[in-house]
Amino acid sequence: MFLKFLLVLVFVAIAVAVGLYCRKTTTTVDGFVLGGRKVGPWMSAFAYGTSYFSAVVFVGYAGQFGFKYGIAATWAGIGNAILGSLLAWWVLGPRAREMTHRLGAQTMPEFFGKRYNSKALRIAAAAIIFVFLIPYTASVYNGLSRLFGMAFNLPYDACVIGMAVVTCIYVVIGGYMATVMNDFIQGIIMLLGITAVIVAVMMNNGGFSEAINQLSQIPAADNPALNGAYVSWFGPDLLNLVGVVILTSLGTWGLPQMVQKFYAIKSGPAVKQGAIISTLFAFVVAGGSYFLGGFGRLYEDQIEYAANGTPIYDSVIPTMLSTLPDVLIGLVIVLVLSASMSTLSSLVLTSSSTLTIDLIKDNLVKDMTEKKQLLYLRVLLVVFVVVSAAIALLQYHSSIVFIAQLMGYSWGALAGAFLGPFLWGLYSGKISRPAVWCSFAVGVGLTAVNMIMGFVGTPLIASPINCGALAMLLSLVIVPVVSLFTKAVPFDVEPPSAQGAIDREYEHEVMHELEAEAAHEG
Repeated sequence: MFLKFLLVLVFVAIAVAVGLYCRKTTTTVDGFVLGGRKVGPWMSAFAYGTSYFSAVVFVGYAGQFGFKYGIAATWAGIGNAILGSLLAWWVLGPRAREMTHRLGAQTMPEFFGKRYNSKALRIAAAAIIFVFLIPYTASVYNGLSRLFGMAFNLPYDACVIGMAVVTCIYVVIGGYMATVMNDFIQGIIMLLGITAVIVAVMMNNGGFSEAINQLSQIPAADNPALNGAYVSWFGPDLLNLVGVVILTSLGTWGLPQMVQKFYAIKSGPAVKQGAIISTLFAFVVAGGSYFLGGFGRLYEDQIEYAANGTPIYDSVIPTMLSTLPDVLIGLVIVLVLSASMSTLSSLVLTSSSTLTIDLIKDNLVKDMTEKKQLLYLRVLLVVFVVVSAAIALLQYHSSIVFIAQLMGYSWGALAGAFLGPFLWGLYSGKISRPAVWCSFAVGVGLTAVNMIMGFVGTPLIASPINCGALAMLLSLVIVPVVSLFTKAVPFDVEPPSAQGAIDREYEHEVMHELEAEAAHEG
C-alpha cells in the first residue's frame, strides 16, 4: 500500500512542479491558451495522444467493448491509430495550423466565426462546447475513481475531489505549456505501463496461448451456439463494432480539445513528424488497451453485475487488475492517472478559453484587457472543474449510465456538430453558413433527442455509440449538400505556404512559381 501511495504522490508533485515551471509562459492569452504556438512535434504528439486516451478508454471503452466483442475490440485501437491519429494529422494538421494562424483564431468557435464571417456561429459553437464537454469530463473522473477505489479503498467522492484539485493547480498556474509538458511525461508512463500490464495479465492466465484457449471456449452471450466468437477478429457483432470504431476514431476530427493541438504546433514540418509519433503512440496505448479488454470474459464470474443481471462494464478492467502485485497496481494507477489528468486538463482549458474568448469577450464584457482575459480564463477553468466534478458525483450516485455511454453522448454531439464544418471549411471555399447551422442542428439535435428518449422510454437509436457515429457521418454529408443550394461564404482556402499545404499542393505551387519565373526571364 505504501508503494502505491508513494508513486501517486511523486506523480502529483511532478505535475505541480511542471505547472510552476511553466508559469512564465502564461503572461499572454496566446501563451496561456496555445503556448505561444511554439510547441514541438514530440510534445504536440504526446499531448494529442494523452488527451485522446484517458480512463474513459482504458476503463470504460476497453472494458465494455472488450467484454462484448473479445479480441476483435482491438480493431477500435487500430482505427484510433490509423483514422483517429495518422489521417487526422495528415488531413487536418497542416491546414488547421496555417489557417488558424492566418485568421488569428485561438479556439474552434473563433475559427468558425472568422472562417464563416458569423458572430452567431461563434457563440453557438461556444455554447455547444461548454454544454457537451461536461459529460465527457465527468466520464474521465468516473473511470479514474473506480481504479482508485479498487487500489486504495478510498471513497469515490474523495477521488473525484482530489483529482479536480490537482488538475486545477497545475493548469491554472502553467496553462497550455504545463499541460503539454505533463502530457509528455504522462505519455511515457502510459507506454511503459500498458506494456507491463498486458504482460502481467497474460502471465496471470497461463500465458498468451492459454488465455486464448480459455477465451475460445466461452460461447457468445447472444448466440450460445457460436463458439470461439471472442477470439475471432470479426467478433460476435461486427456491425456494432464498426460503430465503435467510427465514433472513437473519426470523432477526434471534430473535437475542439483535439484539433487545438494543431493550432499550437510550431511549424509545418513538425506536423509531419508529429503524425508518425502520434500514430505509434496510439497503436501501443489504444491497441494495447482494447486488446487487454478483449480478455475480460475470462473474469465474468468475478465482475460486478446490476440487479437485473447486466454486467457493470466499468468493473471489468479493475477486476482484471485487482490480482496483480502492488507494484504493478501502483503503475496502473499512475498510468490511468496520467491519461486522465492530461485529458481533463485539455478539456477544462478548452472550455474556459472558449467561454472567455468566444462568449464573454466583446459580448458580455467590452474592451477586455489581456490581464482581465487571463483572470477570466483562470476563474472559469476552476468553475468548469467544479461543475464537471459535481456532475461526476451525481452520475455515480444515481447510476445514470456507464462511462462509455456518457462519453458517447459528448463525442456524438460535439463531433456531429463540428466535423463537417471544420473539415470542409479547411478545404473548400464553397461552404455556406446555412450548411454549418444545419450540421450544428443535426449533431446536437440527434444526440439530445436520442438521449432524452432513452431517459424517458425507448431511444431512437439503441446505442449512444452508434447514434454518435451516425451524427458524424451525417455532418460530413450535410455540409457540402446544403452548400450546393445556398450562398457560399467567400474565402480563399488555398494554402499560401509550405506550413499549410500538403506535399503535392506545395510542390505544384513551387513548380508553378518556377515556371512563371522562367517565362518572365525568357
